[in-house]
Amino acid sequence: MTQHPSHDNRERAPNPFLMAMEARAPWEWGAALAAWPMLRMAGMWPRPTHDTPHHVIVYPGLAAGDGSTGPLRGFLKDLGYEVHGWYQGVNRGPRKGVLERMREQLVAVHRDYGEPVSLIGWSLGGVYAREIAKEVPHAVRNVITLGTPFAQSPRATNAWRVYSMLSGETLPDELMLHKLTAPPPVPFTSLYSKTDGVVAWPASIQKQPHDHPHGIENIEVFASHLGIGANPAAWYAIADRLAQKHGEWAPFVPPLGARFLYG
Repeated sequence: MTQHPSHDNRERAPNPFLMAMEARAPWEWGAALAAWPMLRMAGMWPRPTHDTPHHVIVYPGLAAGDGSTGPLRGFLKDLGYEVHGWYQGVNRGPRKGVLERMREQLVAVHRDYGEPVSLIGWSLGGVYAREIAKEVPHAVRNVITLGTPFAQSPRATNAWRVYSMLSGETLPDELMLHKLTAPPPVPFTSLYSKTDGVVAWPASIQKQPHDHPHGIENIEVFASHLGIGANPAAWYAIADRLAQKHGEWAPFVPPLGARFLYG
């Protein structure tokens, strides 16, 4: 389940074969929507274990908006969570004002409801979630990322040219990259796939610092990059991580009948 990065430090984007396999994403979306009602009736999904409202903010990936995270947000809402989109239209990168508005939203939700907020980020949205949690950790309950490249250069993805074009930003320098690799000071889970055709999977592996006071884990699922946010195995892992009581962390254990869905 938990993997460690290769000793090969070459940062390569996924090969053309894996990129072509992204075409399976629509089937993942269909599988999630078809499986959800059946599994919901079976009572198999982990649900909130607390009485107070648990708020969750979900951030979309590059060139995507809240529509892309709609199924995931609907799933979490149905489980009993108070779920928020990022409400900034299409994610065109960290342009002027983007991170400031994200910080303001998080602080406002935390202030209004008096409880720390869970952050979920898909791809580039996960980079946002990690960095915002580092700035205001008292407002964050935990962070979950989906196919997020934080451990290597953006050149380890097939999206870096799109990022530069949409954001108008240059690629991060070595100092910024070092900052991005540090985990947020809250419980953190990285969901990744070795068949991701956009982000090289080692770029989504969080090393465990010796002095980190909270749980950190990397969970492998079999998914495409464009479909990981609507992947049933990813949904189960997300629900399981969110259902933990605040301040009580334990490693993820796949359900007995579905261990084959995880690496």
